[in-house]
Amino acid sequence: MTDLATLWEVGLPLATTAGGLGYAKVRAPRVFWSLAGLPVATTRFALTYRSTMDVCGLTVQPSRLRAFMVRNLARRPDVQPVPPKIRRFRGTSTGLRVTLRLPAGLEPADVMAASERLRHAWGVHSVNVVETKPGFVELRMTGYDVLRKVRMPRQRLSGPMTVPVALREDGTAFVRDYLKVPHALTLGANQSGKSMYQRNLIAGLARLPVALVGIDCKRGVEHRGYAPRLSALAITPEEADGLLDGLVGEMEERFDLLSEHGVADLWALPEHVRPVPVVVLVDEVAELFLVATKKDEERRDRMVTQLIRLGQMARAAGIFLEVCGQRFGSDLGKGATALRAQLTGRTVHRVNDKQTAEMGVGDIAPDAVVTVLTIPPDRPGVAIAGDTSGGWSRIRTPALTAAEAAAICAEHAHLTPDLDAVAAYRPVAPASVRDPEPVPLVKPSPATA
Repeated sequence: MTDLATLWEVGLPLATTAGGLGYAKVRAPRVFWSLAGLPVATTRFALTYRSTMDVCGLTVQPSRLRAFMVRNLARRPDVQPVPPKIRRFRGTSTGLRVTLRLPAGLEPADVMAASERLRHAWGVHSVNVVETKPGFVELRMTGYDVLRKVRMPRQRLSGPMTVPVALREDGTAFVRDYLKVPHALTLGANQSGKSMYQRNLIAGLARLPVALVGIDCKRGVEHRGYAPRLSALAITPEEADGLLDGLVGEMEERFDLLSEHGVADLWALPEHVRPVPVVVLVDEVAELFLVATKKDEERRDRMVTQLIRLGQMARAAGIFLEVCGQRFGSDLGKGATALRAQLTGRTVHRVNDKQTAEMGVGDIAPDAVVTVLTIPPDRPGVAIAGDTSGGWSRIRTPALTAAEAAAICAEHAHLTPDLDAVAAYRPVAPASVRDPEPVPLVKPSPATA
């Protein structure tokens, strides 16, 4: 009887703890990782680091001086291969961060090639290798799938044109920094999460002192809700033609201002004369390329030419492009490839054809094309983000409804600047629904009725 009571007293807390950890693993993976996953992964890493590096081919033969010292001073006949030296080790709420000093003979590409083997050896969800400086790499390990339920990290952003948009698979924020990547192309099929990406981007930009210009040739169904925060909006190809002409005129006026002050960049101007930065948001870019008549073809060529001019020169004038669409290919017509070459940032969600994936990331990261084509349809918001540096990563945007994005734009409507060059296209914010007349509590008399 005593044994049963003791077993009950010990077994019940253990069962409760195991059940709590099992629940946390499913419902609160951050809690489970901090309580159980991190200690286990840390122990496994410490015990198997040297053998794992040796098996994965990430060790080098020691130098002659080291071998001499081992044999003669340490009195050891066997000389072990040298793995990368651990310079920093720390746990996070999503995984592990390990900084390694590479020995002579190894390069970051060697560690990147072995990342999948390292993931299985240490029992973590993913291992991403980032070169921090010459001779040093950082292993960013995640203990669970952080993209299953997106939770953006809290961080302070530096720079006047930086917007956190999504979460990377290594647990860090994917940030649109317009000073580093001025123009970008975003692609995705229906229900792929492309609109969600746009909402998060617009919601972040609405909080900054920038001018937002929208081109939405679907009669403004996407951008109309953001009207309080837009300095200009075009909802037809005809309006887009005039709006792009106005933007090119604005760019040329800013170049005159830069020349007058003898500087080559908007941010080098004195603050009191510096024009406000402009972000041009183009939704469904294919609508600008479609033509039905000869007149439409002339307008199309003019609009594409203006977009290419903005892509080539507008960065210095503080005008940035965000081009979105369901598909993008050379069959759209003249200028498609030339325009794509100016859009250095690429974000590609699930697409319907291989050509769009290749046009999105094939020229900057050919190995990412296969990853784009394998994005599952039941994970909207997952995308591949890259730039012309050749690097790419898997990201996912947090859920944000159109009503929430519109509310953020309305809240920051006081930041909307006036742009004289496109003043004719300033949208009229939709009128708010008035409250219904209150119902009288006292029944009116027949005379007043």
